[in-house]
Amino acid sequence: MNRRTSREKAVQVLFSVDMTQAEPKQVLENLLEEDEGQAEQKERNIDFLTDLVEGTIAHQAEIDRKISQYLRGWTIGRLANVDRAILRLAGYEMMYRDDIPIKVTLNEAIELAKRYGTDDSPKFINGVLSSLVKDLERSEQKGL
Repeated sequence: MNRRTSREKAVQVLFSVDMTQAEPKQVLENLLEEDEGQAEQKERNIDFLTDLVEGTIAHQAEIDRKISQYLRGWTIGRLANVDRAILRLAGYEMMYRDDIPIKVTLNEAIELAKRYGTDDSPKFINGVLSSLVKDLERSEQKGL
């Protein structure tokens, strides 16, 4: 399982948790039971996947607050569930994972939107996340 696959699985877990209110740990465990791969690579990326899911959920309120600033005429609750899951995951990476370049996160989120969202999702995700990036860069320049 590579990092792209880990992100796909993280979106699946976040989507499922959002839809069913299931326990994230149980959804993640069920998803991992279905996966097979080389032990060392799998272990490293399971750690990455687990961090993505747990980190996104742990910081969901702050991520939602930040993302909501860039939703013109929408609320976070009115978004398509898959778009919301992608935005939350990318928001977590951008806001809390300094080891992942923002451009990588942005590109990965757009690819996830192309694969799992509607025809409008990639453009929408790009617009929201680009605004978040500008805001984060301004905050960083101010030393906040």
